[in-house]
Amino acid sequence: MMDIEKLYDQWSTKLYFDDATRKELLAVAGDDAEIRDRFYRELEFGTAGIRGVIGAGTNRINVYVVRRVSHGIAQMIVKRGEKAMKAGIVIGYDSRNFSKEFAMEAASVFAGNGIRVYMHSDLCPVPVLSYSIRKLKCEAGVMVTASHNPKEYNGYKAYGSDGAQIPPEDSQVITDVISKITDYTKLPKFDYDFFVRKGTIRILDDKVKKSYFAEIKKVLVDKENLKKNAGNLKLVYTPVHGAGAKFVPVILKELGFENLYVVEEQMEPNGDFPTVNVPNPENRDVYDLAVALAEKNGANLTLATDPDADRTGAFIKSANGEYVMLNGNQIGCVLLEYILSAKAKTGTMPERPFVVSTIVSTDLAKAICDNYGVEYIQVLTGFKFIGEQIALLEEQGDKKFVFGFEESYGYLAGTYARDKDAVASCMLLAEAAAYYDSIGMTLLDAVEEIYKKYGYYAEMQVSLTLKGESGVAKMAELMDAFRAKKGDVVKEEISVFKDIKTSVAVDCKTGEETAIDLPKSNVLYYDMPCGWFAVRPSGTEPKIKFYFGICDKTSMDAAWDKAEEIKADLMATVQELLK
Repeated sequence: MMDIEKLYDQWSTKLYFDDATRKELLAVAGDDAEIRDRFYRELEFGTAGIRGVIGAGTNRINVYVVRRVSHGIAQMIVKRGEKAMKAGIVIGYDSRNFSKEFAMEAASVFAGNGIRVYMHSDLCPVPVLSYSIRKLKCEAGVMVTASHNPKEYNGYKAYGSDGAQIPPEDSQVITDVISKITDYTKLPKFDYDFFVRKGTIRILDDKVKKSYFAEIKKVLVDKENLKKNAGNLKLVYTPVHGAGAKFVPVILKELGFENLYVVEEQMEPNGDFPTVNVPNPENRDVYDLAVALAEKNGANLTLATDPDADRTGAFIKSANGEYVMLNGNQIGCVLLEYILSAKAKTGTMPERPFVVSTIVSTDLAKAICDNYGVEYIQVLTGFKFIGEQIALLEEQGDKKFVFGFEESYGYLAGTYARDKDAVASCMLLAEAAAYYDSIGMTLLDAVEEIYKKYGYYAEMQVSLTLKGESGVAKMAELMDAFRAKKGDVVKEEISVFKDIKTSVAVDCKTGEETAIDLPKSNVLYYDMPCGWFAVRPSGTEPKIKFYFGICDKTSMDAAWDKAEEIKADLMATVQELLK
């Protein structure tokens, strides 16, 4: 149990903590609820690292929390021995407020523990960090980012030597170390500049960046066709004040996309993200400036990436001139169909190919893979599980990875990295758009062709925000209530209820139980004759998420109506359970 009063007193008065921290905490003196929220727990370290609101306190992200977590990672590497320490760790950061400061703090802690550090000299997309771990043969990596969260947040992701986010066993080792650190003032402070001068911290030049560009060009599908048609396409791109600004325009121009327009107001890195509410390419308002620029210039394709350039969103110009947003599943499937059909046509499909997606992504991906004789693998939510399959089936087996994606706008088409890559995804979407444009089609037409070929798949997601200590308790109660009800949560027939946390699937007609071959996770999954839905708490935000996927062979309207009906039914159950 956290001694909130003692912690508050220590953080607000001890000179170990800087003036800004003490001033921020003294300003909330007497506000018991605010003080409790800042100190009632430590930010939990999981396989996705830590993420939280920037500010003073143990339940916030700040230089002291970063110091503590970095100490845990450092101890894990030190225990692995001198070889691991020499292999070192590479650090990247995005455009968020304090990202560079937190990255420098992490670098100082690692160097202070005798570990070699490679530091990216400027903003670094997630895929470049993942790639650089592999390229430099490092023991680990750290990315300072809160991805697409609101501006108030920052975070810290830890990566293993394969370039994927760390597995649960490493996360537990780090948690075991940091859980013993209850007095932050016992953690030593290290001098970043001293270790840079000493050479323990090495600032990376452009060699890794150039090598990354060369590597992602290898996943282009049809270079000859691209060479002929890239110049005909008009594109708009926005990095939404993030790390993509120095990467996406560079690769697109190198490939011949001369008619590229960038949203100048959003090109400058800015952790306040002043032109948007939340820097999330899933949100339509993020594209207001980009679509206005597209309309002005008649652009065919509008692309956006989030602050750490691992998620990609797109708007497409339709035949009647209207700009239409593609969702994450549609982007994933249009890329998948484009890649597989081109490989099938040109005879470049590898032997024993496989594609990986997540249990809350569209079932349309499986239908596409089945059509091309490609193995389709479903994993838990989180790109680390896609990276894990690449390691298991390609590096340790004889299968070939072709594509991986998740519905939350993350895609990867090569094995050079182990996390989603918005830079390469923008490149591939532009290539696909140029190809379809050359045969008189848009990407919207391509999506419609996919539906006609495989069926109409409608997906939607609803998030319920439950903030603070009481919100955490409510989420747990809600998940417990759903577990108790099994398949009795909507009027629609549930054929199989799957509790991924207990690894048990229940046939709702016979009551027969079977084992689920997935790692344990707090997810409930419901199979229906017409599709599926799933419930899971977010691992990075104070939200519980509800996913719906429905297929209808006749029309999208019918699929959408059924999804809306089941969603309304389920949300009524949620409201009843929250009373």
